[in-house]
Amino acid sequence: MPSVHLRLLSWLTLTMMMIAGCSDPQPEGSSTAGSTETSAPEYPVTWRFALEEIEGSVQHAYALEFKERIESRSDGNIELDIFPYGSLGTSAQLTDLTRDGSVHLAFASPGHLAETVPEVGVFTLHFVLSDDNDINRQVLASDELMDLFSESYAEHDMKLLGFVPEGWMVWTANKPLRTPDDFSGLKIRTMTAPISAEAYRAYGADPRPTPYSQVYSDLQLQRIEAQVNPVFAIEEMGFYEVQSTMTFARPAQFVASVVSNQQWYQQLPDDQKQWLSEALADVGEQSYQQQAELNASRLDRILSDGNVTTVELTEDERSRFREASLPVRDAYVETVGERGEKILEEILALVNRLEQEQSAQNTARD
Repeated sequence: MPSVHLRLLSWLTLTMMMIAGCSDPQPEGSSTAGSTETSAPEYPVTWRFALEEIEGSVQHAYALEFKERIESRSDGNIELDIFPYGSLGTSAQLTDLTRDGSVHLAFASPGHLAETVPEVGVFTLHFVLSDDNDINRQVLASDELMDLFSESYAEHDMKLLGFVPEGWMVWTANKPLRTPDDFSGLKIRTMTAPISAEAYRAYGADPRPTPYSQVYSDLQLQRIEAQVNPVFAIEEMGFYEVQSTMTFARPAQFVASVVSNQQWYQQLPDDQKQWLSEALADVGEQSYQQQAELNASRLDRILSDGNVTTVELTEDERSRFREASLPVRDAYVETVGERGEKILEEILALVNRLEQEQSAQNTARD
């Protein structure tokens, strides 16, 4: 359940938005989804962008870069208001606000979004993407991947604008997690989508779906015994302060999607759609490097504290987890159906093709 504090913040902020909307007519491009306004927009237009992470995060860095790009591309005709995590509510609430048009743009990650768009649960499966980050960057930026998911998002009033990799998921606990047996009975925090929990239930763990804002206190009070997130999130949320060991197994990337309200997007004037497309392309080229640098610098910060042990799994150890994870793919297909089966097969095929192409290029160079 979301905290009372977050619900109150969400209610107060949205009330202020509504008051502002009543006192000043909304120009086209910043209207809510139900608007039928067709007159020329009265610039500047304000777009609202909601994040699932706090200031200083990968998503915040992305949003700041996007703000600079969209305002530059539009010569100041578009102004971007950024709402970090906690200012409007939980991740699931942000998706709802996007779907009803209260915010125009938002991040939506598979760990909760799969409750609404079950197809994206494929990104919570383990050992689906490549071990090679360059391959994953190509996969996540590909038109093929966008085409696989666009219809699923549209069915839930969202326009898919892109996927953003945020780094490898890292396990933290008060012990090393070298084998599936180490997960036996372990109370591990997972995101709220059921498929996210299944990934850890396959290892014998006891998954505990928990809102992001509640994880630190639950670890501190030992309501949960472990959690999983990219390095930057472990540092910025202070999870390493209440956990002794970080295990690097590279089971999956944290992949977030950038979405907008579907009807809002469709009603944008052509020039605003063009500015949006160009700004997203600009930021997409920067975001991969940004997340890599941020994760590296945050790991240095954690290690400088001197209280955390890091464990890097061997390939043999990783192979045991890979084998244990395979039945979860069947659970995903059973839940999502034929569309999910096609998505999983095509992602695996795309990864395999790109790996083979890279291998051939490396052989040719040698």
